[in-house]
Formats: sequence, structure tokens, C-alpha cells
Amino acid sequence: MKKNLLLACAFFIPMFLFSQETITFWASDSLPVTASYYENDVNKPYMLLLHQAGYSKGEYKETAPRLMNLGYNCLAVDLRSGDQVNFIQNETAKEAKKRKLSTEYLEAQKDIEAAINYAYNKSKKPVILVGSSYSASLALLIAKGNEKVKAVVAFSPGEYFGSNFKVQSQLKGFDKPVFIASTQREYPYITDLAKNIPDNLKTMFKPQEGQGEHGSKCLWTSSANNKEYWLAILMFFNKINDKK
Repeated sequence: MKKNLLLACAFFIPMFLFSQETITFWASDSLPVTASYYENDVNKPYMLLLHQAGYSKGEYKETAPRLMNLGYNCLAVDLRSGDQVNFIQNETAKEAKKRKLSTEYLEAQKDIEAAINYAYNKSKKPVILVGSSYSASLALLIAKGNEKVKAVVAFSPGEYFGSNFKVQSQLKGFDKPVFIASTQREYPYITDLAKNIPDNLKTMFKPQEGQGEHGSKCLWTSSANNKEYWLAILMFFNKINDKK
């Protein structure tokens, strides 16, 4: 109990003492993947921060330092399907277009898998995947049965991959703790999407004091309901960290 209270206090205090650098690693098709690396403690596990469509690693410019308070190093990854946000360009997408590689959503699996391998090789500890919109769906798909993934935080996952590929059916046998957040409007749809995930593994959340925001934008200070989302995330991490 005391440990959780201390974590709660630390969580709501912004973190200023951290190092940040831009790094590059390579996907399986040799595409260089760019990411912002926020170092908390070299011995800590990693949280991989994945953006929504049309965005970049800049989606987590504001929130990554705060997520570090949960006890993780953070890696905000530019996926090949994206563009820019918060005045930060998606370098992976830029390079993919230059090489005339496909930037369809499903192709970004290669970038996420490369990020997982990079982080796991650094710490030798399973990672947390944090996905936003289409990347939330990819995070769920990749986490299933993956020993290098400890848990998933999925903001606004959905059926983003066309009529011939259904995420819902792919989630049968899902075996990781998962926090799934949505807006009020998205909640019925996302609840149905996640119906094949065992109840004891999933935490479903929607805001009570407003409509909410799509994707991880719900954590931005510009989001009216951001405090609700942050508190729910803290409770989820208290639960999974107690199971270490």
C-alpha cells in the first residue's frame, strides 16, 4: 500500500531529470526506424510508445516524461505509416516513401517488432506496448504469445485493416494483461472487439466526466478528461507491477 502511494505521488509530478536522444535501428526489410529514447535507468525495462495514423513519435512529446514515472525507459517510435505531429516529422515514414516501400498499417508490424527486439536486447526484460488507434490494434496482435512483451496499453484499438482481416478473431487465446481505453462513443464497439480476451486479463476504460479523446491524445493536457485516463493507467500499472 505504501509503495503504491509513493508511486502515485511520483506519477503526478512531472519528470525533468532524464536524458533523451534520437536513435535508429533496422526493421526486417532493412528500413531504418527512428525513435526518441527517454532514459530513466539503464537497468529498467522499456515501454514502447506507438503513434496513431498520420502522426509521429511527437505524439508522446508531452507524455513520455510522465510515463517514465511508472518505472520504465520509454522509446517513442516513428512507424512507417504516419507523417508529423507537434512539429516533429516521422523520419521512418519519410524514408519508407523514399525507398518506395508500402506504408500500409499492417506493414508497421515490422517496425514494432524491431523496436521490441531492440529494447529487449538492451534490458533483457519484457516490454510494455503502448498503442494509439491503428498501432493499438497492432500492439494487441503482436503481443499475443510473445514472450518479449509483458503487457499492452491500447488506446482506441479497432478494425483498421480492411474487411479481410479481423482483429477480433485474432485475439482468441490472448495471454497478456491489457488496459484498453476508449472514448464514450467508441466503448461499445471496442468492448465487442475485445470480447475474446479473457476477462481476468483485460481492463476496459471509458471516461465518466466527458466524451474523451481518440488514441493517446486522451493523455494530453489539452484533453478535458486527461486526469481520468492517467488515474486509470496508474491503477493498471499498480496491478501488473504487483505481479512481478
